[in-house]
Amino acid sequence: MMGAMERRYSPIPSQAMRAGAVVPQPEATQAPPITLDHPAVAIMTDLQRVPPVLVDPEVDIEAAMRIMIRRNVRSLFVVDVEHEVLGLITATDLLGEKPVQHIREHGGRRTDIRVRDLMTPRARLEVLPMSEVAASRVGNVLATLVRAGRQHAMAVDDVAGGRQVVRGVFSASQIEKQLGRPVHVGAPARTFAELEAALGA
Repeated sequence: MMGAMERRYSPIPSQAMRAGAVVPQPEATQAPPITLDHPAVAIMTDLQRVPPVLVDPEVDIEAAMRIMIRRNVRSLFVVDVEHEVLGLITATDLLGEKPVQHIREHGGRRTDIRVRDLMTPRARLEVLPMSEVAASRVGNVLATLVRAGRQHAMAVDDVAGGRQVVRGVFSASQIEKQLGRPVHVGAPARTFAELEAALGA
């Protein structure tokens, strides 16, 4: 029997790629329905199982929007080359008033705007300890989003050296899908009555 070094391997015949070839995308699985009393982790995008979608701060906002559309996400982690979080950019940042305000204040055109110009910087991102999330319910997460007036929240683990690792992401749109009804996350809720109204309690 011939050894691996002596075996002769012939090349695989190749051909030109035809026009219209596509890259298939895995079908999105239907998330199971939930209630406000389900464990919070039931609605968390677990970044140990789902790779996060990252973007460089110097990318222009049109390219960032294309990344969101292709990956079917509404937010991107803005990271440096070491994958350290610099901020978060959302579809609302890209499609809302922020680009208009930036042009008004700094001049230029929409194509000149970079992700770093519109992102929420790391110093302004509030995170939820994974130890708390693990003991919480969907209703707790939704109340947190409503109170802050935010569409997204991140769960983090503390690791050696006092560093944090982002473990998961919560999204108001994902909660809405799985609850099967609208959730009202807009301006921060200032009173308990506003919080109850937003939760549909």
